[in-house]
Order: sequence, then structure tokens, then C-alpha cells
Amino acid sequence: MKKIGILGGTFDPPHLGHLIIAEEVRYQMQLDEIWFIPTNIPPHKKEASTDKQHRVNMLKKATESNRFFSIHTIEVEKEEKSYTIHTIKELKSIYPRYEFYFIIGADMVEYLPKWHQIESLQKLITFIGVGRPGYSEEAEGVIQVNVPQLDLSSSMIREKIKNQEPVQYFMTENVYQYIKENKLYGS
Repeated sequence: MKKIGILGGTFDPPHLGHLIIAEEVRYQMQLDEIWFIPTNIPPHKKEASTDKQHRVNMLKKATESNRFFSIHTIEVEKEEKSYTIHTIKELKSIYPRYEFYFIIGADMVEYLPKWHQIESLQKLITFIGVGRPGYSEEAEGVIQVNVPQLDLSSSMIREKIKNQEPVQYFMTENVYQYIKENKLYGS
């Protein structure tokens, strides 16, 4: 049985924090793969500021050097809000012999009781919580994994780009070049 870690998000843009979390969880939990699942419209946030195809392209560039990472577009292919319960049910029907682990930051651990159909979801997957500055990742039914913490977020990166501040070392070089070439975030 394959053990798959799922890292969902808008990835607007993907940054080194996402990659560090994915690799640390994969290694520490001995997972076979990490699937990055970009969302189209997340239920808990406003819409992404960048077109979904740009976000998928950036994510492909960010993850291309790690053979354990792959991109799954199951959520961006939908036009409605993405609820994790629907995505997991669909994945489990496609891959019935896989065991899924859903990776969330401590900010989401605190929000977990408010997730859509959380009781049903917790029966289908195992949650892994990773630290994030200013939050606690402790919650019942959530496995904690310690990862190096970077105080880095996509929203901070977007704001820095808008203000013409340096962001080059917050992401992989090819993502940085993609942002510049496509004039994303006001660059």
C-alpha cells in the first residue's frame, strides 16, 4: 500500500516553505510520495490573485527537481469551491489501495474543527500538522511533525513583489524567473 502525503493550497506563489514542509514530512513519516494539490477556490480564503494555470505552472517548476513530488490538478479542474472531503473521496475511489495523509500548517490545525464534514474526513485520512510561527499545531487526531520554520507566506511574497522589494531567495530560481517573465503580482 502506497503512503501518499497531500499538500493542498493556492500556491500563489509556491515558495521554499512549501517545499521544506513537503520534504520533511515525506522523510519523517516515510511517505512514498507527496502530491501537491492546488485549489481553484478555497472555502476559507478569497480567490487566488493569480490565474490557476500560472499557479500550476509555477508549482510544476518548483517541484520538478524532486522525484517524490507530483502535481495533481483534481481541484483546479473544478469551477466551484474545493472542499477537502470531496477531493479525498474522489481520490480514494480512484486509488482505493493508497493511504492518504493530509499535511496542514498550524494555522489550519486551529481551524480544523470548522472544516466541512470534518468528522467524516477524519475517518478517511490522517492529518499531519506542521509548525508555523505564532500557532500551535497540537490537536486531537493530528500527528505532529517538526519541520524547520520559516516565517514565509505567499501573501508576504506577493506584497513584497508589489512593493518592488527583493524576493528571489524565497522560492526556487525557476519560479522566480517565471514570475518575472509573466509579470505576475505587479512585477
